[in-house]
Amino acid sequence: MSKHTQQTRLCGHDTYGYEEGNTISPPLPDDTILSDTTTVKNHTKLSDNTLKTTPPYEAMATPEANRWIPLPDLTVLSDATALSDVETARKSFAEPTARNTVTEQQHSRLSTNAADIGESIASEHAPPRGGAHFMADIARFQQSFTMLTKTVSRGLVGKFTVVKLCVTALLAGGHILLQDDPGTGKTQLARALARAIDSPCRRIQFTADLLPSDVIGVTYYERDTGSFAFHKGPVFASIVLADEINRASPKTQSALLEVMEERQVTVDGTSHQAPNPFIVIATQNPSDHLGTYALPQAQLDRFLIRTSIGHPSHADSVALLQQSHIRDRSKLIVPALDGEAILALQGIARQVHIDGSILSYIMRLVEATRQDERLAAGSSLRGGLALARCCQVWAASQGRAYVIPDDVRELVPATLAHRLTVTSETSFAAISTRQIIEEILDQVATPRDDGAGKA
Repeated sequence: MSKHTQQTRLCGHDTYGYEEGNTISPPLPDDTILSDTTTVKNHTKLSDNTLKTTPPYEAMATPEANRWIPLPDLTVLSDATALSDVETARKSFAEPTARNTVTEQQHSRLSTNAADIGESIASEHAPPRGGAHFMADIARFQQSFTMLTKTVSRGLVGKFTVVKLCVTALLAGGHILLQDDPGTGKTQLARALARAIDSPCRRIQFTADLLPSDVIGVTYYERDTGSFAFHKGPVFASIVLADEINRASPKTQSALLEVMEERQVTVDGTSHQAPNPFIVIATQNPSDHLGTYALPQAQLDRFLIRTSIGHPSHADSVALLQQSHIRDRSKLIVPALDGEAILALQGIARQVHIDGSILSYIMRLVEATRQDERLAAGSSLRGGLALARCCQVWAASQGRAYVIPDDVRELVPATLAHRLTVTSETSFAAISTRQIIEEILDQVATPRDDGAGKA
């Protein structure tokens, strides 16, 4: 009899079962603690009161069969009851399906040391909600994501991919940098997104004489009360449009650093919380650099995504000309969601499973940017975290509760390219960071997409 134990997945977390002959017994719940285990005959004997579980979970995911199988009611097992209860549970699970077959790939993931098994189980985080409920949440997430994207697209015609990236950043809790020519619809996109989620939107026109207090607010003296009061600036809105952000001085640009990272503003030693959800959509013109100040790398790193809108196609342009009487297309948008719904969707996205091989793939991509000789500075760890969060949203938007390598490849250019700094030689050779990213994607090996990323 093999001493390997089968490793399966329960809602994105590890569970373990016992192997006896050619039959795999049912896996135990996620928070099972194994200790002092010894092999006795064809079973694993557990010391008294060392195997304890919480109330049983509702379902176990089997993605390959797209089915959900009820788990048995396992509560407390001791030496006297463990084997009989496991045998009873095995009979209730007996099905001639692929779930009871240990493949070569599964064997590669099995632990051969009982002590290691106990440590790996104990190190797991608390499991998410039951599988059936979670898959219902994923379906609701996909429906809401599609509805929100289509709603915003009414304000920005013909740019569905850009809108998807912006909605992804919103649901991932990050910020967006739009780098494009004037007249491409950057302001319309921000206003349409604000209208679609029924949230307040404030626009800040960045200029050379703009002061930090014009952005975050100011403390003033109230003569009637004889005390000081804080007057909030335009940054205290759910969606903040920082138009032409690179035209302000570095001192004013730095006023956004704290609120973008920590969701709060500190004035005179007092912290003021930003609203939730909160997103900054900044724009800058890549061609007109007269009178501008380049964004420092510390601020670029705080933007989750950088993308460009581009000019519409010929057909879309003609359609817009036919509707030239519409001055502001965002006013045609009917809100699809509200702030509370956005927060709920963000919570669902955070539960999407990312396999260890996918996380390793993300870090190998980040490390490859640090080792490329054409780059003076590669991506920070914040870039890897941003990519992982975006992948979770991207997967859920396609109805999956797990991330696959294609999710990573599709989002790498938008999440990592702006975090890279090229050398002077690379700049003279007119090689962009996006070109370097594409080459790195071709060089770094991709994990096998054979279900390894499934929960």
